[in-house]
Amino acid sequence: STDLTARVLANAAKKYLGQPVVCENKAGGGGTVGVALVAAKPADGYTIGIVTSSPTMSYHMGKFNYHPVEDLTHIMRWGNYLFGVTVRADSQWKTMPELIQYIKSNPKKLSYGTPGMGTPPHLAMEELSMVAGIEAIHIPYKGGAETNAALLGGHIDIISDSSGWVPLVDAGKFRLVANCGDQRSPRYPNVPTLKEIGYDVVARSHLGIIGPKGIPKPIVAKLHDAFKKAMDDPEFKEIMKKLDMPNYYLNSEDYSKYMRQDFEQIGKLVKKLGLDKK
Repeated sequence: STDLTARVLANAAKKYLGQPVVCENKAGGGGTVGVALVAAKPADGYTIGIVTSSPTMSYHMGKFNYHPVEDLTHIMRWGNYLFGVTVRADSQWKTMPELIQYIKSNPKKLSYGTPGMGTPPHLAMEELSMVAGIEAIHIPYKGGAETNAALLGGHIDIISDSSGWVPLVDAGKFRLVANCGDQRSPRYPNVPTLKEIGYDVVARSHLGIIGPKGIPKPIVAKLHDAFKKAMDDPEFKEIMKKLDMPNYYLNSEDYSKYMRQDFEQIGKLVKKLGLDKK
């Protein structure tokens, strides 16, 4: 879902920038590989990237060397995810309470896939495991395409991920048993949130555009304005709607403030889960 939406946004922005925008998907590390590559580039505005909350989570876990606030230029926040827990449609679990009860009765028997260690879907499952008193085996992958293939092939039992699974749910191959957001999705109004089921767990993240530390303000403003205009592109609006991903816009200054708050909140969560770097 990150790659699909970001490519459409970048394609729409090129007409406002007056030059092509080349997209390279650097998978792996739960979204930290691409951010690390961007952070190491010259601060001239020609290399920018997409960031989620994953690098902040990985930083607090001691798995990411760049500081997600101090070592980056924050250009614009533009989106958010629909996070959910899915199983195969032919599985025995019709609801999230049924799945949780089964895991309780069969600790460490089931496995769940995520887009990587230290990602929002991983931390959501870790938090759910703690509050629900369950144990399942975590299998980290490099992204949604891999987790979907693993569940289809029967290599894992559960997916905790963002909405890359939407086409498979709509096709009747996967079943969405829980929404990991703050409220129900308009696309799947009959699927309850984890909070409604009785577990105060919310997967938190965002989608933003970043660059290396120290990009001059006039260049940041030009990039911001181009991508802000691109958000009105009909194709971008359509892909966001298709994946049930809400717009989540903040300008450069407010996005920097948000990142500092997000950094502190995630640090507290990682420590609570006992996953902080020792």
